[in-house]
Amino acid sequence: MINKLSFPLKSSRIVNLKDPKASVIPVLDQWVNEGNTVRKALLRSLVNLMKGFNRFNHALQISQWMADRPNLTLSPSDVVVRLELVHRIYGSAHAEKYFEKLPDKFKCREVYCALLSGYVQESSVRKAEAIMEEMRAKGMANSCFPYNLLINLYPKNGDYEKINMLIQEMETNGVVRGAYTMSNLMAAYVAASNISGMERILNQIEKDPQLGNDWRVYSVAASGYLKFGLIEKALTMLRKLEDVMPLEKKTSAFDILVTLYGKTGKRDELYLVWNTYKPLIELKETSVMTMISSLSKLDDIKGAEKIFREWESQCMMYDFRVLNTLLFAYCRKGLLKKAEAAVEKAAKDRTPCASSWGILAMGYIEHNQMYKAVEMLKKALSISGQGWRPNSMTLTACLNFLEKQGDVEGVEEVTKLLKSLEPLNEVTKELGNFDEGYNIWINEDV
Repeated sequence: MINKLSFPLKSSRIVNLKDPKASVIPVLDQWVNEGNTVRKALLRSLVNLMKGFNRFNHALQISQWMADRPNLTLSPSDVVVRLELVHRIYGSAHAEKYFEKLPDKFKCREVYCALLSGYVQESSVRKAEAIMEEMRAKGMANSCFPYNLLINLYPKNGDYEKINMLIQEMETNGVVRGAYTMSNLMAAYVAASNISGMERILNQIEKDPQLGNDWRVYSVAASGYLKFGLIEKALTMLRKLEDVMPLEKKTSAFDILVTLYGKTGKRDELYLVWNTYKPLIELKETSVMTMISSLSKLDDIKGAEKIFREWESQCMMYDFRVLNTLLFAYCRKGLLKKAEAAVEKAAKDRTPCASSWGILAMGYIEHNQMYKAVEMLKKALSISGQGWRPNSMTLTACLNFLEKQGDVEGVEEVTKLLKSLEPLNEVTKELGNFDEGYNIWINEDV
């Protein structure tokens, strides 16, 4: 868990700057004007921290500020992060412009792969294949990473034959296929509902130690078996995953393990895994959220509450995402009073996230308690500086209700609050899809 006290004052100021529209540049400039030394390692950690908080604009501002400091030498990894942020925030056109303006020394394989990764994320086969051709021409297609990206891309478009062509190319050019490549291949077979193909790759991996015995292989296999309802085979894969799971590294493996055990429907197995590995890893908020979500899907609300209370009693920095996960669980079960009480309790000593009230609004809509839904929406909209906006389902449901009730003042109040958050054209976008089903949120994974 993140301990705010372990960061210098500058970091604390930036962490506390919650308004996504506010710039972090003045904070950084003030830090320098106070006579403090700028350390590149700290700036990089701040960029990663902002990305972890989904504050990508702030991450990009810090990255750009760092690039503008003449005494800080950038590395290709810094450029990769900048390119990824530009693509996420502004799209591929801006990312391409940034890439084109880079000095030749930064147009290395890692940066090319970052551009390729952006095209894969937006499922642009044409652009991805074009940049791969450039990499081939420059002799940069000599590692498995760009091939892995394309192997991830083609199943999205049903181009399974192209995957076979990539594998043949790798073999011809002597590109080593690691465990990550093999797990991607397995995932492609799972996407194609080809369980025998998945098992064939799995058998190759287990027979050839050089291919690597990575935990991702077993997570993909378990997911594949779960897709076809083969619970016992999935459990066998999860036990193998446990045998190779890296406890000393980031907890993504543990989070996936918890998620998959939850999907097996075996609650006792889920608790066993949680209690066994929790003392052995650096437990993060994402792990707690995953466990709460898994328990809620198994209808174990009391268990989810217990996990939440344990986290709340020990956390150094309150993360409303954890509370929101519990709120979703409450709302799915119709426990709306409990959900509202939980937000009220959290708001006693701190400013709640607008999204927390927004979740309650959705819950009340789902259970046809529209007066309460409007009340929760107004509370969410009244919290400024967080960049939150209601989704169109919540907004249109509440406005339609107020209109049917003839509550002109209520409509005007909501509209006024909306205008204080976003320009009118952005509000209009949110009002555009009146036909969205009100149960969309209930199927979303938290």
